[in-house]
Amino acid sequence: MTKFDEATQAIRVDESTYDVCLDPGYAIGGPLNGGYLLAVLLRAVVDSSPFEHPVTTSAQFLKAPVAGPAQVRVEHLKTGRTAAFARATLVQDGVAQIESLVTTATLHDAEPVYADESSFFMPRPEDCVKLPDPKPESNMTLNAQMELLFDPPTIGWLTGTPTGRPESRAYFRMAEPQDPDPYVLALAVDALPPVVFSAGARGWAPTVDLTWHLRALPAPGLLTLIGTGRLVSDGWFDEEVEVRDSAGRLVAQSRQLARVGRG
Repeated sequence: MTKFDEATQAIRVDESTYDVCLDPGYAIGGPLNGGYLLAVLLRAVVDSSPFEHPVTTSAQFLKAPVAGPAQVRVEHLKTGRTAAFARATLVQDGVAQIESLVTTATLHDAEPVYADESSFFMPRPEDCVKLPDPKPESNMTLNAQMELLFDPPTIGWLTGTPTGRPESRAYFRMAEPQDPDPYVLALAVDALPPVVFSAGARGWAPTVDLTWHLRALPAPGLLTLIGTGRLVSDGWFDEEVEVRDSAGRLVAQSRQLARVGRG
């Protein structure tokens, strides 16, 4: 079991309740990363399902949970022959923090009937760069859990030269050797800096709603994250991320709505 597996494990209390312990190692300046929180929640949902994989998840982030004990409460809505539907709530100190609807199914290693490759481009990993290590007082502990190698233009905001477009692109892998799985993908779809940084904004950009789809089981190796946005307006922005595995296959895709950061 890896550190990430331990940080996301859910312990069954009864048919609808799981105890979890939210790990402080996944903080982004205080709040915990949304993808990490979804990975915790999905551990409980999949454990309670007759199917193996979380194929679609839609979550509303009502509050910002803190590190420490919490619970996941699962309500089964319907179970069919090929998919099951559940409502899952992350609760801390008796207060709902995240509400989600999750569909589980079992994916197989099937060849795609059609696969769009038109939006897939990245320079070689050796031509990409890392972000500087955060200062210890910043409480950006998430950075230590993963490695991101960025397409240089998409982090021009670091030096005051943003591209002017909401975008972010990087290679991704866990800091501790671990083959990617659906729970790693849940983290990966929310691992990039907010795409709005490249449009000139700064500061914490809290996610309000995030939906992501597991499209295939990933091959071992580096993941590629391609993040884009369509509209930044009135204090809101959207972010779409597609995740490709080391074989170039689309394995996950997400869309979230978030607030433009302040500061």
